[in-house]
Amino acid sequence: MIKIKGLQKYFGSLHVLKGIDLEINRSAVVCLIGASGSGKSTLLRCINFLERAQDGEILIDGEKIDRKNHDLNDIRAEVGMVFQLFNLFPHKTVLGNVIEAPIMVKGIRKEEAQKEGLSLLEKVGLGDKAYTYPSQLSGGQKQRVAIARALAMKPKIMLFDEPTSALDPELVGEVLEVMKQLASEGMTMIVVTHEMAFAREVAEKVIYMDDGKIVEADKPEQIFENPREERTREFLARVLNPNQALQQSSEKVKRLPSKQKGSNDYQLEEAVN
Repeated sequence: MIKIKGLQKYFGSLHVLKGIDLEINRSAVVCLIGASGSGKSTLLRCINFLERAQDGEILIDGEKIDRKNHDLNDIRAEVGMVFQLFNLFPHKTVLGNVIEAPIMVKGIRKEEAQKEGLSLLEKVGLGDKAYTYPSQLSGGQKQRVAIARALAMKPKIMLFDEPTSALDPELVGEVLEVMKQLASEGMTMIVVTHEMAFAREVAEKVIYMDDGKIVEADKPEQIFENPREERTREFLARVLNPNQALQQSSEKVKRLPSKQKGSNDYQLEEAVN
């Protein structure tokens, strides 16, 4: 379905993606985990061609995609993306947001787009909100509208860039439930997430990224129960057991010998992260 070979991405002198190789099968759910700044979101944006990689290849259904030979708007229509922030049009109703792209990009008749849009809103549990405006919705509802909007283009692949990170904790579950439903229906999904329970439950493969590289990629049970790489173990220890990680960090504090300065003694402490 998707094959990435030797992907390199720079922002000026900053080397963000360092030779990414990745293959994702049809109907697979892949979760990308890792600390902020590790390159996860940039990788998604390259797959959607919102960012231009300096080197490497991206193949979809065996075809190498490039800017010279493909209309990238057509590619983006097949590779839907849901962002951290919802990016809904505030002046349009919920239904208006969902049907905008099918009408404007695909040329679908308004009546047909509305029928499909209403069906998608029912799918994400918002059938009763079709004619309300984004300002009247909670964060979780807005994100579900964003998912319906992406689905309205009938994509082959869905990319999710930390879709719950901007939500209050009590709203996270409703968005994850929609994503679980999509996974159960066979949608090919790549998800950047900090929701480790979701990754463990839904993903076929979990990929840990650090410093622009794929450090480890395996089945969820392998990654979460017996990671092979030390960097993976350290990351998961921080994420899954933050209190323990904090305690261990405190135990590493090095106390240097007291020094005399005039008539006052003082001590210097250095925390090792």
